[in-house]
Amino acid sequence: MIGSLRGTVLERTSNSTVLVETNGIGYIVHVTPRTLGELEPTTTAFIYIHHHVREDAQTLYGFLDRDERRCFEILIATHGVGPTMAMMILATHSPRALVDIVAGSDIPALTLVSGVGKKTAERLLIELKSRLHLNILEASNTLSGPSSVGDVRDALSGLGYSTEEIRDVLREMSVSNDSETMLREALNMLGARRA
Repeated sequence: MIGSLRGTVLERTSNSTVLVETNGIGYIVHVTPRTLGELEPTTTAFIYIHHHVREDAQTLYGFLDRDERRCFEILIATHGVGPTMAMMILATHSPRALVDIVAGSDIPALTLVSGVGKKTAERLLIELKSRLHLNILEASNTLSGPSSVGDVRDALSGLGYSTEEIRDVLREMSVSNDSETMLREALNMLGARRA
């Protein structure tokens, strides 16, 4: 099993994969858009890998930190969540934000993920409640402070933006603990789209 790769990023092969060369071998690695933005072609990168083996395929999923990989592995162990859905969840929410969403039973935040409706969000919350909090929050000292995703979502909704607009902008922006900075970034992105 492959646990990590250190190598040269040769190219971004799509909006969700990169080609990483290690010792003359090129590996196609599936990543989130946030991770993709960090991996510049021709640079050397260290990527934590989840090597997913099925009867008909082997797929590599890459993450820049252990917490994101751990979160991915917890998600795919959840009933009804495959690697594609897990990557969509992590594309929308950071591991810390996901812990906060689960701890606060924030169903609307989970429904921001494409393909996750209210019933699926409710089931995910129930299944993730014990696993995610214990495995991510306690395992990492780097994760601290409350999530601001809910605050930004509520503020944008109050300003009259649609659920689709909010979902799209939250997927693209970087998550931080400063809700003011996130709100400012979201408003700039939304303003540019409407112009």
